[in-house]
Amino acid sequence: MDPSKDVPPVKVFSNVLGCVSLVAWIFVLVPQLLENYRTKRTDGLSVGFLIIWILGDIANLSGALVTGIAPSAIQLAAYFCLSDAVLIAQYVYYNAVNAERAHRMEGSGDHHSETSPLINPRRTQPGGGAYHQRPGSATQEESGLHSSLPTAPHEQHTSGKNYWLQNVVAVVAVYLIGVLVWYVSDKAGLWNTVEEPNMPTEDTPLSNVGIALGYLSAVLYLCARIPQILKNHRQKSCEGLAILLFIFSVTGNLTYGLSISLYSQESHYVSNMIPWLVGSLGTILEDFVIFYQFRLYSPRRRLPTAEET
Repeated sequence: MDPSKDVPPVKVFSNVLGCVSLVAWIFVLVPQLLENYRTKRTDGLSVGFLIIWILGDIANLSGALVTGIAPSAIQLAAYFCLSDAVLIAQYVYYNAVNAERAHRMEGSGDHHSETSPLINPRRTQPGGGAYHQRPGSATQEESGLHSSLPTAPHEQHTSGKNYWLQNVVAVVAVYLIGVLVWYVSDKAGLWNTVEEPNMPTEDTPLSNVGIALGYLSAVLYLCARIPQILKNHRQKSCEGLAILLFIFSVTGNLTYGLSISLYSQESHYVSNMIPWLVGSLGTILEDFVIFYQFRLYSPRRRLPTAEET
């Protein structure tokens, strides 16, 4: 018996897109967590920026649970909160360990090895990724991660045809893996164990709170792009950013928005999901601004200045 036989096709497609979105965000977020573990550092993370993102993710998950949007969207919001918990643990632990080590080095008279990286906002972490590139962010801004992606300068000098072919292959791989994840989970009957969201048929104080939380998370996610766009404009450069991560972000945002849109066409559900559409699909427009900046500030399109080394 096919576990998805009793599920309307439109909801099956919604679940498939939800799996694709989850895979896209895993491709974006997990490398950063692994890099933090490898380097035993979280130097580039601003605690203020981290708190804002945690609040946005909590608001996203809480609002999604209250308003009863698509299960895949709730699962994705839960994944974001889980990644937040891991990142917080890394931030607290590695900062404490490195602070203690720096104190010991200071006492021994060696001030260079530990203090220098801590005051250098341009410190490069090999293989570093961009934190929290999700329905609200695919950035590596001044208030978030200062570390540069060493792959980005190389990417901009790679043969154009091969470079874009690699990106296309990567995106296709995300879709294929997402479909495979859905297929395996569907055959295992996991989607049958997902309870149908309790979607209110009329506005209630609780549903209004959920919608307000959705708008709050959308505002936080949308505003997170602005510092990166302004920084690129001021520096006339996108150095340190990997365009593939932004492509994954667009993929994740697009499939996320389509997933929650297709899940139900009931008028009350459609009106309730507006803040999540604003927070996901709205940031795609900001991503395209950054794509334009990638092209505008490409080394091939501008002459070097005296300040560039």
